[in-house]
Order: sequence, then structure tokens, then C-alpha cells
Amino acid sequence: MSIAISIVEDQPDMRESLVEWLGGAPGLRCVGAHANAEDALRDIPGENPDVVLMDINLPNMNGIQCVSRLKDRLPKTQVLMLTTYDEGDMIFDSLRAGANGYLLKNMPRKELVEAVQQVHAGGAPMSLHIARKVINHFHRPKKSSSELDQLTARELDILKLLAKGYMYKEIADHLSISMSTVRTHVSAVYEKLHVQSRTEAAMKLVGQA
Repeated sequence: MSIAISIVEDQPDMRESLVEWLGGAPGLRCVGAHANAEDALRDIPGENPDVVLMDINLPNMNGIQCVSRLKDRLPKTQVLMLTTYDEGDMIFDSLRAGANGYLLKNMPRKELVEAVQQVHAGGAPMSLHIARKVINHFHRPKKSSSELDQLTARELDILKLLAKGYMYKEIADHLSISMSTVRTHVSAVYEKLHVQSRTEAAMKLVGQA
């Protein structure tokens, strides 16, 4: 039987291309295409796909939140993140939410079809660049809590806001700094704490890692 696929992508051109590419590939069929998380959560359970391709940068509810809610309703459905984001935060938050693989949108069409087949067969496909990031994360040695002493006062302020769930724009507004400055500080925090996600950084703050 063919592999049934649902797509969640807010960009119309990209969504139409995915429908064309995957719906026309041997052994695959597209059963739904959705422009936002809300429509996806409403319609995908009725489509009952084998695999869902999920973008992260969606309007309103983002793709990571959508994955978490979708997996609660369809635990056996395989979800592949298909995004432009290669940041550690996005990767690990997606996997924790229940994603079964993580792909970058610039991958060749043939590899995308193969990734759908692999995840349906029980694999966990990742773009090479993403797989390397995951491996590097687990190769990093654990450090003591004294790592926090290496943070500047500003970096510690930002870490505390991250731990409270603030998004980058909210942090920028709260501290009256630019988004690019926030990203620079977050990058420095992650490097000093030897982490790659918001959750891991927060755990360092409360002394659980």
C-alpha cells in the first residue's frame, strides 16, 4: 500500500511544490495540505496519514506545539520536521515534542522522498548537518555548575528569562535590546554552558544538569 502523507506548510508555493513532489512519487500519496497548525489539528486526524511533514515557522501556533498536540491524538503517526531552522533549540525541542526526524528544506527532492520512506519504515531521518549537531551534543563532556559563573550579568538575565519561557522578541522588549543582540547573548550562553537548547540551559540554571 502507498504511504499517506499530510503536509503542514504556510508558504503557498512551497506547500504546492511538496504536494506535487510527494504526491507524484511512486508509493506515496498526499491526503492533505494545511496552511497552519489550527487547520492541521482539526483535519489531520480525519485524514489518518502515515507521515506528516511539519514546518516550524507557522502563524499563531508554531510547528513544534502542533507536533506535541498531534502526537497526543495520533501517537503512531510519524512526523518529519521540514524547516529552514538548524538551531539546537529548534532541533531538540522538536524531538522532545515527538518528531521522528528533522530535515532542512534545501535537501534534494529525491532525498526527501527517501526520508519519508525511511521514517515510515521505522527510521529517524535527519539532514546530515542536523545529525552532526545531535552527535556533537552528546559528545560534549558534562561540566560542573560553576559554568554559571562564566556568564556575564546580561547573559544571566537572559538565561533566567529563557528559563521562564520568554521568546526572543519578548526578551528583547523586556531588556530594551535588539533581537540580534539577544541571539548573540543566547549563543554565548549556550557555548559557555555546553548546551544546545533552552531546556538544557534552564536545567543548568536550577542545578539539574
